[in-house]
Amino acid sequence: MGGDPGSPAEPPGRRLTARDLNRATLARQLLLARAAIDPVTAIGRVVALQAQEPASPYIALWTRLAGFDPDRLDAVITARRVVKATLMRMTLHMVTAADYPAFWTAHAATFRRTRVLHLGLDALGVESAEVDRLVEAGLTHATEPRSNAEMTAYLSALGGPLGTRDWWWAIRGMTPFVHAAGHTPVRPAWSYGPRPAHVAARSWLPPGDRNLAIDPDAALDTLVRRYLGGFGPATVGDVAQFTRVERSRVRASVARLEPTLRVLVDAAGRELLDVPDGVLPGEDAHAPARFLPMWDSVLLAYEDRARLIPPAYRAAVIRSNGDVLPTFLVDGLVAGVWRAELVGGRTEIIYSPFGQLPRDVRAELDDEAETLARFVEPHEPEVYRRYRRWWADIARVTDLAPT
Repeated sequence: MGGDPGSPAEPPGRRLTARDLNRATLARQLLLARAAIDPVTAIGRVVALQAQEPASPYIALWTRLAGFDPDRLDAVITARRVVKATLMRMTLHMVTAADYPAFWTAHAATFRRTRVLHLGLDALGVESAEVDRLVEAGLTHATEPRSNAEMTAYLSALGGPLGTRDWWWAIRGMTPFVHAAGHTPVRPAWSYGPRPAHVAARSWLPPGDRNLAIDPDAALDTLVRRYLGGFGPATVGDVAQFTRVERSRVRASVARLEPTLRVLVDAAGRELLDVPDGVLPGEDAHAPARFLPMWDSVLLAYEDRARLIPPAYRAAVIRSNGDVLPTFLVDGLVAGVWRAELVGGRTEIIYSPFGQLPRDVRAELDDEAETLARFVEPHEPEVYRRYRRWWADIARVTDLAPT
């Protein structure tokens, strides 16, 4: 069952164990061995990178790619081959420009329905045509990058049945805008700063990727297939968790795709879906120690988070407000959290394990931590500094001693 973690394997003639599924995820997410591929290929292979914090996509690629140079990611962002936008779970992700049209269209109806209900627009008597008018006005105004303040002022001046309501906040979550890199002062020095400039996707994407008039069912089928390639084998519930698309739509998509999928079974007898050539390296595949950024997708991609997060640690890793802390993996599972601090003018990665670690594992983590420290130091020496309150909280609850 070991084999080459980078090559497809026939499904085993037995139920897949939890460790089988863990190793499948790690292989497909480039966490069993760093890959010698370019950032665009890597982002496409792992489906998407969480991007709420500017540093996170860079750290996600650092831990997945051999000799990753952040300038290479900057270059493909500048070339618009990669974009940052609100997508899965209505959170910010970095995806390839080629993937954006299908990924957006798969979510568009869900986003609009969610936002309309949240704002109570139906109850207030706001007609769908009025929302359409403001959406189109926003897209037209954002032919070039605009700040939040500029969009708010412009849309508010248009008026409408809700008077002074912030129409920019109302429509931006249901409209295909992407973030424009390099149009606002950036500090720290990642391509995207904390104050975004927004631009209409139809104006920003490369000409060959601007078609957003995709059949929604076909777009969702593409997203489901891509999810299974990057995170499978998985359940319908897992797909719904990753996307937050309605389960009824996910089930309908799976029914359409079923002839092209393989069906497996886990140790509990649950049906798992997968692409035919999905890698299954086996439960004996070696999983090296890896540091993950905040909100890494592997920690959020499943209904059952136990694939990578031991249940006893979930509350420490995923905070009450939804923050998902920077973690590290040992033998494929979350084993603690980490933070960056300046010590004597140099960045140090302080990692706090949730339990005792063998000496050889500590040595491996020390090496990874030193490499990560040198990676982030020129860009953001105390990366994720504004979340440091969580470490004090964790220390009180779990009595962790930093390493």
